[in-house]
Amino acid sequence: MQYQKIKFSNKDKSVFFPVLRQRIDHHFSSNNICKSGGKGIKYKALFMLSLYLIPYALILSGNFSNMINLALAVIMGLGVAGVGMSVMHDAIHGSLATSKLWNKFFGASIYLLGGNAYNWEVQHNRLHHTYTNIHEVDEDITGKFLLRLSFQEKYKSIHRFQHIYAFFLYSLMTISFLWKDFKEISLFNKMAESGMTKPFPKKELATLIISKIGYVIFILAIPMYFLPISFGQWLLGFLAMHFTSGIILSTVFQMAHVVEGVHQPEPDETGCVENAWAVHQLQTTSNFAGKSKLLSWYIGGLDYQIEHHLFPSISHVHYHAISPIVRATALEFGYDYNAKKNFITALGSHIRMLRSMGYPFPPAVFAQQPEEVSVPA
Repeated sequence: MQYQKIKFSNKDKSVFFPVLRQRIDHHFSSNNICKSGGKGIKYKALFMLSLYLIPYALILSGNFSNMINLALAVIMGLGVAGVGMSVMHDAIHGSLATSKLWNKFFGASIYLLGGNAYNWEVQHNRLHHTYTNIHEVDEDITGKFLLRLSFQEKYKSIHRFQHIYAFFLYSLMTISFLWKDFKEISLFNKMAESGMTKPFPKKELATLIISKIGYVIFILAIPMYFLPISFGQWLLGFLAMHFTSGIILSTVFQMAHVVEGVHQPEPDETGCVENAWAVHQLQTTSNFAGKSKLLSWYIGGLDYQIEHHLFPSISHVHYHAISPIVRATALEFGYDYNAKKNFITALGSHIRMLRSMGYPFPPAVFAQQPEEVSVPA
């Protein structure tokens, strides 16, 4: 397809973000707080990496039964998701540390997960964070196998059952890194024709190939060489790890943008979205922060997705503190602040949206919007 550069244009709504940004900056300056994660997040990063690498080392020791090794593979999956949400995500956004070197170092943890830093930066940081919930441009809701996550996506009869099988497909997310990064080369090159991205750099192709080979050696060749296991036994552990990480990561990301109350705007024929960028982020994103501090800690503050989309350069450790400022400012300007009560509420909302999109036209019952909830100070 031919990609068209998308522009945000609405002067009447452009006042919101400067006011909000001034208030957020005042919060940090008046409290003498750094916007990065500080020392604590580095310890957290080491913990998440250990959650992934220590079970790997224990499996390689050969001292445990197949069942225990399988359990360790599941724990590795928890580590993969933890690294992805709490370490790599902040680092590639440049918010984990004030040092670019530290951000680059921890951002490189994506290679341990089978992904690629450059592809993630383009697909996630530039495209998803700029053109959130815009069909054909935001890859998070576009072109998913057997899934219809946008009302602009072509309808297929099998979509009627997607709320049943969706979570199985979600579990394949991190496995797809192995081939998806190569497919994105042509995608980025096509988008470069409109100026939305840059052509895929040739030097990055070498990094891509070498990192994929390194991951296959790390995750397949080394265990098969040192352990007396069959390929089938290895495959079971590999799938257990990736199913665990994939379903966690996909569900968390989808509950931020494919829930009731969020918008899926369509650009006009000139590629213009009649909205200011910040208001667009506010209207295409939803929070699901509840009372569980442990959940919020583990998922890297991604239950505060509104704050993250408005201020991706601020570390997730600050989202809880700035959320009342964001909410109050949004309501002051007359904009909804879409916040689900908790994880379970958001999960139910996401499932209802999957069912809604399983029809060519959403039934009236799915058009009802949940009541907005307040965010604790």
